Amino acid sequence: MSIKLRKYLVVLPLLSLLAACAQLGQLEAQNDDGRKLAQNAKTYGDHDKLANYYDDVAKEMATKAAEKKEALQHYEDKSQYYGRGGQDFQSHATANLRYYEQAAQEAQKHAHFHRKIAAELLQREYAKPAEIPSQQDNRTIKTKKNSHSKNL
Repeated sequence: MSIKLRKYLVVLPLLSLLAACAQLGQLEAQNDDGRKLAQNAKTYGDHDKLANYYDDVAKEMATKAAEKKEALQHYEDKSQYYGRGGQDFQSHATANLRYYEQAAQEAQKHAHFHRKIAAELLQREYAKPAEIPSQQDNRTIKTKKNSHSKNL
């Protein structure tokens, strides 16, 4: 076998492996970004945005689940067209359907959780006692005095 052919036989599988791993890395990075956003969410607006994001994810997963359900139904109805591979197609479609349904449920749980936190934060914001302007002025005067005494 020539040297060039050997190089191609070695390089081709390595490139395909690299391409497959690069795609997985991108998905993991996207999940990490979502986790960081959820961990850093502190305000009503942050949690509301996350709830809307998870609602969109749930809708997308439900749409994909419906597509897989249709494909599964097609594989079951027309199994004679696929021969021995038809069972593999059916089991693969079933696994994908289960995955997308679970992902949609998880996204709905996350959305509900963030909506609950957003409602609590909004309620706390409304429940705060309104400060009287004279109290606010007294606080600023006290902090100015404290800062001047620290400087001396």
